[in-house]
Amino acid sequence: MKLSMENTLMETLGIEVVEAAPDQVTLKMPVDKRTQQPMGYLHGGATVALAESAASIAGFLNIDPNTHQVFGIEINANHIKSTRTGSVYGTARPFHIGKRTMVWEIKVTDEDNELISISRCTVGVVPLKTS
Repeated sequence: MKLSMENTLMETLGIEVVEAAPDQVTLKMPVDKRTQQPMGYLHGGATVALAESAASIAGFLNIDPNTHQVFGIEINANHIKSTRTGSVYGTARPFHIGKRTMVWEIKVTDEDNELISISRCTVGVVPLKTS
């Protein structure tokens, strides 16, 4: 099964896949009018959307999509600093990959590789309904 970003939140926010492997996913998001808060800084909610998107794609790469699906069930974020321009990168790496849950750490950095935010996302692994 191929993942499509068309008509999704990822497309709306301008998020692009930079790297996608089962042990690491990196996404890129522009800091622009779509992702800024009214004061012109990167919106924390957009940052969390980037983080959860990276964790969800990483989780998907660790399942059989013919039998299971993944869903984010919890996410937390600590915003360390912000930015007004350029792009940010969200990189998800696993803490735990289990049969029913996965836990991913997502570091969001700016173009200078400075830490913007750090998140932890728990992803549920759910069997597809057969009927």
